[in-house]
Amino acid sequence: MRLILTHEQADFDAIAALYGAYLLDENAHPVLPRRMNRNARSFITLYGADFPFLDPRDIPPGAVEMVTLVDTQSLITLKGMGERTRVRVFDHHPLRKNNPPDWEVTAFDLGATTTFLVEAIHERGVNLTPSQATLLLLGIYEDTGSLTFSRTTARDARAAAWLLEQGADLGIAVKFLNPPLTNEQREIYDQLVSAAETHEINGHRVVLACGQATELTEEISTLAHKLRDLFDPDALLVLVQTIEGIRLVARSTTDNIDVSAIAAHFGGGGHDRAAAALIKKDESGRMKDEDGETRHSSLITQIRDELLTTLSAHIRPSLTVAQVMSRRPRLLAPETPVHEAAQMMTRYGYEGFPVARDGKILGLLTRRAVDRALSHRLNLTAASLMEAGEITVQPGDSLQQVQALMIESGWGQIPVVEPETGKVIGIVTRTDLLKTLERRPRPAHHTYAKKLERGLPPEHLALIRAVAGEAEALRLPAYIVGGFVRDLLLDRPGLDFDIVVEGDAIALARALSAKYGGKVTSHRRFGTAKWNLEHSTFDLRPSTLDLISSRQEFYEHPTALPTVERGSIKLDLHRRVTYGSGRR
Repeated sequence: MRLILTHEQADFDAIAALYGAYLLDENAHPVLPRRMNRNARSFITLYGADFPFLDPRDIPPGAVEMVTLVDTQSLITLKGMGERTRVRVFDHHPLRKNNPPDWEVTAFDLGATTTFLVEAIHERGVNLTPSQATLLLLGIYEDTGSLTFSRTTARDARAAAWLLEQGADLGIAVKFLNPPLTNEQREIYDQLVSAAETHEINGHRVVLACGQATELTEEISTLAHKLRDLFDPDALLVLVQTIEGIRLVARSTTDNIDVSAIAAHFGGGGHDRAAAALIKKDESGRMKDEDGETRHSSLITQIRDELLTTLSAHIRPSLTVAQVMSRRPRLLAPETPVHEAAQMMTRYGYEGFPVARDGKILGLLTRRAVDRALSHRLNLTAASLMEAGEITVQPGDSLQQVQALMIESGWGQIPVVEPETGKVIGIVTRTDLLKTLERRPRPAHHTYAKKLERGLPPEHLALIRAVAGEAEALRLPAYIVGGFVRDLLLDRPGLDFDIVVEGDAIALARALSAKYGGKVTSHRRFGTAKWNLEHSTFDLRPSTLDLISSRQEFYEHPTALPTVERGSIKLDLHRRVTYGSGRR
């Protein structure tokens, strides 16, 4: 006999995965758990006749040859199981370290376990009835937030699309995914809303709510969904004292907070975005976690305090304004004429400029306001056209705060001010913010260092390290740029590279020459220096190294020499893309 099992307090992903695994092995019995979430139980009550689900009490007698676990890696022992019972697992949760070595485990990084099984069903050419397709769609939608959670993958979306083609009913899905609260749930929900407290931890907003519900028979996860929608936090932690013990339900909306690690501290587990734990009572009334460890507290407030002390270890600091802002932004004086502001916007490609007096923000002048004034031939100043307001952030603020401020104010550029003086030291643009929201993984910096070590001869690597050391001593950020970087990423680095310096490249070249020998020639107008390595410590080929101050260039007309200004590495790279790195 073969059985298909899932976890207790099952949601739609677990129930749908039970049925999906059955469609791939119709000689196995899909066994319903004893406890299901209310919406899943309601669906089974209405549509259960369409499915071959088995009540645990109705499992036929006999030896269990194989157990297929779906959406879980926890095996409940049932009558008929023994040492010869094989176990295979289909799960999208992280692998547990203590799984028996003879288990056949298939783990995958998908939004829902059901997705993996739907893909296999599709490949086999199985046709579904509308009710069957709807259950499978509910499984995918439950664990992906109807394809809106950040864990959602393109494979989840494709599987959902195929189920819709098979006749899945969105109306039924919406009805069961968003059930109204029962009177019992409403009472505890109101209690949790009143008790909710907000904590700022490592730049993230965490909402913690505690409540008592010793008579509660419904699941708490529905309440967590409602609370998350209400408070919109970076993480939500709910502690509810029930007759079984204290239930912890945790939800996260950011990659920087792994709530499965938080739940694991209390003997639970789950996803990085959704997890739970049950802290049980022993005979003395003290708390035990799910592994049986006794906790010397029976008070929910002490569990709350323990939870708060563990959070900073599990919450990675969010990006701060200081990490993404552009320094030394261009500011407009209040009396700047509109035509001059327009010329600057065209020259620098910005959609707006902060307006300031003595370094203090007065407002923001946008391209839209400038264009409107020019179209009506209005000779106005920045002060008369700007959106007035002292909307600023500080270097230590999180990007979540910047995002909220942009949405609230409508400003696409938020000035960054020094906390002590209130003077502008940088700016964060809408583009800066959008780049941080991209989910594409980026290579770690140490990868590039290893590529350099593997790809360059020791003497050339020593030259780069010498430049880096001297630049650090002079507090001048220095970067390798150009085709060398492209070739390095392609694992075919050359030996000719340029150094761009945020600051005085000529000063850096002269410091290197003084320390290691060689001769420097410079071009003050462009902020460039050429270090001739002959008769230096580094007698290499190529025999020169170019050091260039990061800059921006403007051409008044096609044949004109450029107007050169110092700029950040961002602006320098923009210049290289726009004009080409070789243009002078």
